Amino acid sequence: MGGVRRRPVWSRDFGLFFVARAVARLGDTMLPVALAAGLLQHGYGAGAVGLAMASTAAAFAGLVVFGGVIADRFSTRKLMIGADLVRLGTQALAAVLFYSGHVVLWEICVIGFANGVAGAVFQPGVASTVPRLAADIQGANGAIRIAESAAQLAGPAVAGLLVGFASPGGVFAAHAATYAVSALCLLLLRLPATAPGAGRTGHGTGASGTFRADLVEGWREFRARQWLWGVIAVWCLYMIAVWGPTVPLVATEVVQQHGPRAYGLVNSALGAGTVVGGFLALRLRPRRMLRAGAFALFAFVWFPAAVGAGLGVGAMAAGAAVAGAGMSFWGVMWATSVQTQVPPDVLNRLHAYDVAGSLAMMPVGQALAGPAASALGADHVLLTSAAISLVIPVALLAVPAIRGLVRADTLRADAVCADAVGAARVAGAGGTEGSGAGRRPASASLTAPAPSGRRDRRPAPSGGGPAAEETGDPLP
Repeated sequence: MGGVRRRPVWSRDFGLFFVARAVARLGDTMLPVALAAGLLQHGYGAGAVGLAMASTAAAFAGLVVFGGVIADRFSTRKLMIGADLVRLGTQALAAVLFYSGHVVLWEICVIGFANGVAGAVFQPGVASTVPRLAADIQGANGAIRIAESAAQLAGPAVAGLLVGFASPGGVFAAHAATYAVSALCLLLLRLPATAPGAGRTGHGTGASGTFRADLVEGWREFRARQWLWGVIAVWCLYMIAVWGPTVPLVATEVVQQHGPRAYGLVNSALGAGTVVGGFLALRLRPRRMLRAGAFALFAFVWFPAAVGAGLGVGAMAAGAAVAGAGMSFWGVMWATSVQTQVPPDVLNRLHAYDVAGSLAMMPVGQALAGPAASALGADHVLLTSAAISLVIPVALLAVPAIRGLVRADTLRADAVCADAVGAARVAGAGGTEGSGAGRRPASASLTAPAPSGRRDRRPAPSGGGPAAEETGDPLP
């Protein structure tokens, strides 16, 4: 196990993918600053910011399942390049609108919806790309998380400077440029062939009903994994009550009270924390990854709590940093589990079901953020979100299938050890036994461990939970 896990992560192609994800994340972390500052500048309030963000999230969550089926049937690299080019065009159009001063909310929401559709096509391919580029999947996920976190550290600060010294239109123009860089990196990327048996056997692209059959098969595989739908069920509460309202309300509260530069600082602190969490995920390899990740989620409470309590910018930044570390560690544990346990031929679809389920309630939470803030006060909504954020890890840890999930490489190592012990026993017995009826063939003592090639198709008795399988990072 150790020898495989220590194989190098870095290669030319992984480096290109690494840059593509980091640069795209840089642009994505600039967007909330641009939306909040730009819409507030043109007379809109927190409700408008929430609706603009919700338009993207709703399209993404509603269509990503179909994107997963498409990604399992066609070239994921080409699909991701196309999605980047679409978003290059939409964000360039948004830049023109803000530069011209012609900002209408429904137009911004339409642009956001188009971005969500493109994201739904792009995201499923990410899950299957990482295992094809790196042998040490946890190390690769940790490295990508650190890169994305560093981008989150720089992105809001850059956006704040652009808003302060130029205009929100400048942020949208910069965001469009990040998609151009991402598309170029993916264009230069060369993915290795999929592993034998990972292809779409029996699924011809021209067969009638195949798309629907693939959709149903993905749903069947999703339902078979209790730990997976258990996490998604909990995450629905997280999205509607914690993450959904926190993102727009933190943006509007900090921008209104302290200015866009302060919000850039707070969001950069969140990015710094996620860098720390990524480094921790590189170093720590817990046997039960989701249990360790759930404990790390307790740290998120400090982000909405600090803003809701009206603390100073420094305290809000510190709370964001602690929250970011916990979220980042959970994200690597979650993503690595899916990529190492779900079979390649359904990985994109299960990742899509995971993402859709994880994010289904986020647009609801974002859309309700404004009305809830108007009725109760933004500070009270944020404090309520902080309290609920403590319930989330408790709920995850309460499910045996989640807390008992054992990492894939540990299961493989246990199976190898069991095989070796069984073979040694049979060999020793063969040296003393004759050819009588009591002698057993070597294969008879090696049947206890499930074959590693099928560990993801059915539950396995690992710590009382199902087989370790994972699909992706249930975060926006």
